[in-house]
Amino acid sequence: MADILEIERRTLHDEVVSRLRAMLVDGRIAPGAKLNERELCERLRVSRTPLREAIKLLAAEGLVDLLPNRGAVAVKLDETDVVHIFEVLADLEGMSGELAARRISDAELGEIKALHYDMLACFARRDLSGYYRINALIHAAINNAARNPLLTKIYRECNARAQSLRFRTNQNEAKWAFAVKEHEQMIDALEAHDAARLRGIMVEHLLRKRDTVLELMRAGQIETHPTAAPSFA
Repeated sequence: MADILEIERRTLHDEVVSRLRAMLVDGRIAPGAKLNERELCERLRVSRTPLREAIKLLAAEGLVDLLPNRGAVAVKLDETDVVHIFEVLADLEGMSGELAARRISDAELGEIKALHYDMLACFARRDLSGYYRINALIHAAINNAARNPLLTKIYRECNARAQSLRFRTNQNEAKWAFAVKEHEQMIDALEAHDAARLRGIMVEHLLRKRDTVLELMRAGQIETHPTAAPSFA
């Protein structure tokens, strides 16, 4: 009975984390918004204990900031933050692609291709949430195929803070279609075990995401910190 209760507790914890993470990534909880525990408990139909555990985990992932006298707040980045994060992410993704192209197994390649087809189905249905969820799995699978635990740890920590911004970059139809083409190029490079080509594709993919995020910020479609004062054009 104790084992069953422990399994149920872990399942509930995972479910709360998953649903709260999705709310943060797709903007249902706006960047900079305070996480109201009472409202979230009602919305997720859970008690405060699993909710608080989920918030702590998401804070460790970088999706939530725990601020003195304010509690938990959805992470909110300014333009300088975006530039710094995507510079690092581009190199991390590029390294992941380069190593994965050299080390990926046939089974791992098959799984990534299957995910790619699922992602294309979401694109055809214009299911942005489903597309992004599978897209993130593909990037994570490429990172895992690099077989470098330290790279994976750093990548996950850095990528977590950019998740909600990456989600917004495909809300423009043309940019979304171009991102799909880039993913097709990634699959081709992986199959060919072309490490240099895959590194280049993934770096450019991330830098293009950065540029789109900055465009949206400057157009007022993504809020920035009111105190932000970026020093670049």
